[in-house]
Amino acid sequence: MDKQDLTGKNILITGASRGIGRFVAVTLASEGAFVLLTGRNSSSLEETASIIRSAGGNALCLTADFSNQDAVFQLASEVKRHISILDVLINNAGQALSAPVGDTTTEDWDRIMTVNARSPYFLSQQLLPLMTGSSLKTIVNIASVVSTQGYPLQSAYSASKHALIGFSKSMARELQDQGFRVHVISPGGVATDMVTRVRPDINQEELIQPDEIAQWILFLLNHRGQGMVDHIQIRRESKLPW
Repeated sequence: MDKQDLTGKNILITGASRGIGRFVAVTLASEGAFVLLTGRNSSSLEETASIIRSAGGNALCLTADFSNQDAVFQLASEVKRHISILDVLINNAGQALSAPVGDTTTEDWDRIMTVNARSPYFLSQQLLPLMTGSSLKTIVNIASVVSTQGYPLQSAYSASKHALIGFSKSMARELQDQGFRVHVISPGGVATDMVTRVRPDINQEELIQPDEIAQWILFLLNHRGQGMVDHIQIRRESKLPW
């Protein structure tokens, strides 16, 4: 199995302003990649970029709010203005919702589906032409174990992440003859601000750490043999159901 050199590779990471996305961006930049960072909060994105640059890495910030249905198309156009080849797309941006079925509104449903399923689908679609010239061309989508485990108060969130897994697996089969790899990672509870908001009762030390997810992504990018990994589920060794 050959190890890939990420030096000079162009990698777009959504949801890069904090949590998993920030750790992934810092990790991949430390391997020599040029990371394009996107998220809703421009100041938080700049914090991520500052961490990367202070360590000698290269980063570009592109603000985008995926709750706006046009944002992915605008972002894709912006990316194309900055680079001619995209090597890796990491669809990490996501939004949580903890609510009973009876209290979930159509607005809640549409927002969750737009951010967690519609946006990664169409961002991938729009950037495929930019990736065809790459020798690495890889898409990594961050789902959740909630997508396959029916936890209370998570029906809309679970549905959105289940959709993400479904189209990812189909896309992987459709694009494999063109040399693309499409991976899905479904973590259990990760120590991020989003999980804290949804489950403030959980001890953060018992959760998967964001750096662990970053290392799994690095493994998928670094090792590219004949075996194809389509879906990784990562669970914490604890009493937590996640």
